Amino acid sequence: MSDPAPDTRPESVSVREFFDSFKDMLQMELLAGGEGLDNMISEKSLNRPALAVTGYFKEFAHRRLQLFGAGEMAYLADQTASAREKLLDDVFAKKIPAVVVSRGLPADDILLKLADRHRVPLIRTQLKSKDFSAEATVLLEEKFAPRTNLHATLVDIKGIGVLLRGASGVGKSECALALIERGHSLVADDYVIVTLIADRELQGTSKELNRGYMECRGIGIINVASIFGVRSVRREKRVDLVVTFVLWQPGMDEERSGLEVETFEILGRKVAHMTIPVRPGRDMARLVEVAAMVHALRGMGHDSAKEFSDRLIQFMSKDAEKKA
Repeated sequence: MSDPAPDTRPESVSVREFFDSFKDMLQMELLAGGEGLDNMISEKSLNRPALAVTGYFKEFAHRRLQLFGAGEMAYLADQTASAREKLLDDVFAKKIPAVVVSRGLPADDILLKLADRHRVPLIRTQLKSKDFSAEATVLLEEKFAPRTNLHATLVDIKGIGVLLRGASGVGKSECALALIERGHSLVADDYVIVTLIADRELQGTSKELNRGYMECRGIGIINVASIFGVRSVRREKRVDLVVTFVLWQPGMDEERSGLEVETFEILGRKVAHMTIPVRPGRDMARLVEVAAMVHALRGMGHDSAKEFSDRLIQFMSKDAEKKA
């Protein structure tokens, strides 16, 4: 089965979004060039403009954040004021998105003036260049990661991220509510944002607006954390298993042995998938809970269906030998 939602991959991220999102984490402060906060970062890597500050611009990665470390700042400090202004003016004229000065190094009046003139945000971080570069690259990787939106509910069951999907009104939220009552956690209800992290891991979260809230038909909107405690809500979770609810109908095919392992495709990645028919009297929350545990056991190399199949084949072989 495949994910019907479109794959969206941001082509650029504004300096404002980067700064506002990670200001505290990366210990950043805005020194000048505030009018350029809507400049766009078009590449997820950072650039050390060591050669550019000397006037050499061949292969200059001007679409990236420019990181001025101790080397760049020391070189500029050794120049006369007029030479420094000329070199920096040439760098800023390349329409770079922003400049980050590391180690909390001071910025002189020329740097501040040019940042304002060219509308290029001048940001200072207290982190060392290598630390800022490593952290910022990971954070930008997340910002540029492909993502999609799913009409589903995501819950954390003993460390297993289970995505519940199915037609509207089939009982996804009610099942999630029963799971929360049993001590599991809600990540997102009804609308799940799934992001492909580092091209290998699918991570689900909710919109900030409805995080921790659920819609229960007949009751209305409820605050999960207020009713069940703060541990009942998680901000994000890896998607490990997809469970699809379908309304049971007479004669429909149902998986009885568990030997056939289905997959569900999200953003090009295949995730383990189980289909559970919904009918009156079935404890859907208990079934999903067991499905999560079965998936966890398979991950550790224990497949109950295969073990039983092997055992059955062995029993039949022995029985055949006796009859022979």
